[in-house]
Amino acid sequence: MRALLATLLFVMAGTCQALSAAEQSPFGATSGPEFLPVDEAYQLEVEVLDDQRVRVYWQIAENYYLYQHRFDFQLQDAQGEIALEATLPEGIIRSDEYFGEVEAHYTSADITLKLQRTTSKATLSTTSQGCADAGLCYPPHKQYYELDFNTGTATPVSQPQKLAPTQEITAAETAGSSSLLYMLLLAFMGGAILNLMPCVFPILSLKVLSFARSSDHDRHLQSWVYTAGVISSFVLVAALLIGLQRAGSAIGWGFQLQSPGFVIALAYLFIAMGLSLSGLVEFGGNLMNTGSGLANRRGLSGSFFTGVLAVVVASPCTAPFMGTALGFAVSQPPQIGLLVFAALGAGMAAPLLLFSYSGAARALMPKPGAWMDTLKQLLAFPLYATAIWLLWVAGRQTGVNTMTAALCGALMLAMGLWLWSPNWWRRALALTCVVAALALGSMHDLDGGSSGSADLAHGQVAWSEQEVAALRSAGKPVFVDVTADWCITCIANETAVLLTDDMIQAFADYGVVYVVADWTQQDAEIAALLKKHGRNGIPFYLMYAADSSTEPLILPQILTKDAVLEALATVSSKNTDVADRFPPD
Repeated sequence: MRALLATLLFVMAGTCQALSAAEQSPFGATSGPEFLPVDEAYQLEVEVLDDQRVRVYWQIAENYYLYQHRFDFQLQDAQGEIALEATLPEGIIRSDEYFGEVEAHYTSADITLKLQRTTSKATLSTTSQGCADAGLCYPPHKQYYELDFNTGTATPVSQPQKLAPTQEITAAETAGSSSLLYMLLLAFMGGAILNLMPCVFPILSLKVLSFARSSDHDRHLQSWVYTAGVISSFVLVAALLIGLQRAGSAIGWGFQLQSPGFVIALAYLFIAMGLSLSGLVEFGGNLMNTGSGLANRRGLSGSFFTGVLAVVVASPCTAPFMGTALGFAVSQPPQIGLLVFAALGAGMAAPLLLFSYSGAARALMPKPGAWMDTLKQLLAFPLYATAIWLLWVAGRQTGVNTMTAALCGALMLAMGLWLWSPNWWRRALALTCVVAALALGSMHDLDGGSSGSADLAHGQVAWSEQEVAALRSAGKPVFVDVTADWCITCIANETAVLLTDDMIQAFADYGVVYVVADWTQQDAEIAALLKKHGRNGIPFYLMYAADSSTEPLILPQILTKDAVLEALATVSSKNTDVADRFPPD
């Protein structure tokens, strides 16, 4: 147990070092775009034109817009609500991730409201919602005006005098509540799918394995403690992410993997876990809960930290539905964002929680026996493979010298865990090895600050806003692949779909330029691109037509060849048939 705590401490130290870099150069040093307060971005003026008409006029700041379908107006006097007929100006059609094809207003929105009956005094309630082109979307914003039709004046007020709180719920707010419920559902589904990702599945398998020898009471208790560990970890990561973004850091989901220190620390954790499963050391018994007596304090701690560990290892992965939910979360007030992340954690914990209560699911498991030890040892190899991949990521971020130092640190860690025993001199040697591993793992500048860059295949182009604009101006449609070496889902999409020989040929046949935006390391411009389209994580794919006045198509996070081919055909002016090279999905 002491060795386990020591391992957790040095991993936490590496994590803290990585997170502290978020506030120092170069990680996190670049400030993201600054957004105006809502009242400055959308300045409202209300004017009484005559006894039956009211003008509502928004002056909209540059690069900000208002949704037309989110306007809502209510007028009430002493007799009750007055019906209104709104005359709306024509807006600009744009493709919105949340609402689909919508009309939006830039620069201004000039609306005339016609009263269906006359009155002397009334209270006007206006509701609007808008976004910035740079990515921030404001929640619905309500403003009140006291109208005097005798004097022709409109006076802004903070609280309506004649409306009770229960009467102030508008259609826009109801729609906002529906959107929140929809995003919570997406987050829950995305969290559940995370369990199938290669980073998480070994951890979940070990937890399920522990149920084979548990009583009903212990199994239920352990699953709820595991759930608490998952949800609290997601909320903690969300609080850190939202806090750093509000402080000006251009970061998103998986931001910690842009720090070589965190990547190396995570690789060391996987190595230590793998050595435990292989039987070299026995410090992980309580963490994996393979023994009995799970109701005691140590067992509960093991379940909680297994949940924490599951969240840590899930960070390289982005499941379907997660991108939309996370983009929504960081564009909302902090309490809404934390709620969405909590739903993500609840979804991730739900399959294990369901398994603990489902006798039918547990009945599919074979009876306890020697196979459990064999399976436990087998599950060590995916952890070793993940550690190799993480060390490769660290090498891509920094260079081969840093990766070599990290490998030497992994060797010292393995030696330290092998030496650990009650014998004082072996324990002293073990601690020396662990300290050496920490020192080697923290050497990030051995390559003189150089870092790897994306390997561009033939015909691919490195991303920049200027490059995309230049290509479109030249009449070429563009596909943008926002990827990173630490993004497992990105690599899977590229291997299975995007970088196959037939798909590369399809891009050439359709005349679409393949542009790569490499987010392996911190890049404020790529972070701004994601925010502009309401996303906070990768993979992310955009398909631009050559016409610069059209909005890009946003492709799903999990790609299929049919989805990519359909997008290629949509933006390309070339009539080419490549379907014969692609059997149906």
